[in-house]
Amino acid sequence: MALTAAVLGTVAATAVPAAADDDQPTKEQILADCASGEGQCTFNDPKIGEAFLGEARQVSDLLYNCSSSPASQTLSWADTVGSSHSVGGSVTVSGGLEGIISASLTATYNYTWQSSHTETSSATVTVAPGEVGWISRAQVMQRISGTWQTHYEDRKWDHYYWFVDDVITSPAPNGTDGKRSAVMVKSRKMTAEEKKACAAEKAASGDRVFTRAS
Repeated sequence: MALTAAVLGTVAATAVPAAADDDQPTKEQILADCASGEGQCTFNDPKIGEAFLGEARQVSDLLYNCSSSPASQTLSWADTVGSSHSVGGSVTVSGGLEGIISASLTATYNYTWQSSHTETSSATVTVAPGEVGWISRAQVMQRISGTWQTHYEDRKWDHYYWFVDDVITSPAPNGTDGKRSAVMVKSRKMTAEEKKACAAEKAASGDRVFTRAS
C-alpha cells in the first residue's frame, strides 16, 4: 500500500532548523532515535564512492635533536581512524548506527564495511641538528551516501516516517581502487620555545636527543 504525504516526513539536507520544534525534528534527533532503537531504521540505497587518501596526521611522539649532528631513533606509532557522517559526529560513538550501515552494505554489495581501523608499527626517524621529526600516516578512505529511513510505531513530530540524507566517510581496506595508505617521516625546524626546551633538557640530563608526546 502506498504511503500518503500525511504519514511521511522528510528532513531536507538544506533546510533543517537549528533546533527542533513540535513539527520538525533536526537530522541529529532522527539519527539519535535510529541509534537508540526508538525509531526502526534502515540505511537505504547506499552508494560507495571511489577511494581516496585521507589527510596525513601525526601518529608518533616528536623526536628532538639538540645535538650538532644528525640523529636517528626508532619510534613506535599507532593510528586509529574512525567513521564520521555529514549529519555530524562519529558513527562509532552513535552505537546502533554501525550495525544498520553494515547490514545495508552487505545486502547491497556483499561488502564488509569497517567503522574504524587501527594499525601499529615502528619506523626509524632521522633528524638534522636543531630539528624535530615525527611519523605521519594517511589512511585510505571512502564516502558512502544513502538515506536513513526511520519508522515510529506512533506518530512522532506528526509523522510515522522520516528520511535523512547522509554521507559517511570511513576507512577502506588497503588497495581499494588502487589506493594504499601511506606512512611518512617528516621533520621541521624547532621553534624558539622548543630550542629553550632543548637547552633545559641538556642542562637537566645531558640528553641531546629526546622524544616527547605532542
